Amino acid sequence: MPVTEERMQILKMLEQGQINAEDAVKLLAVLESGSREPKGFRPGTEPKWLRVRVTDLKTGKAKVNVNVPMSLVNVGLKMGAKFAPDMEGVDIEEIKQAIREGVQGKIADVEDEEDGEHVEIFIE
Repeated sequence: MPVTEERMQILKMLEQGQINAEDAVKLLAVLESGSREPKGFRPGTEPKWLRVRVTDLKTGKAKVNVNVPMSLVNVGLKMGAKFAPDMEGVDIEEIKQAIREGVQGKIADVEDEEDGEHVEIFIE
């Protein structure tokens, strides 16, 4: 689909209320940059869960699997920071920013070889 048609389709979606103005701006910016939709960006959908999964690197078995409703995400992030205050590779502010921007999917993937843990954080 040519860029002009894609731009018109985005504007029609905005006009029909299928996406909001912020989603339209993001989609138009992606279109202008010549790249595809940002990873994990789903216009018009609201994330429902922040999921944190910690697995053992040796066995692959889950050590922790926490699902926090987005309505409680600030509390969940504060709790997570207390349990792993010095976890390298995970920036709580970066996670908060991703949430504010509406990013969905895997937003962090860290391996801690010293403790033998693999940490993944998702917004779904």
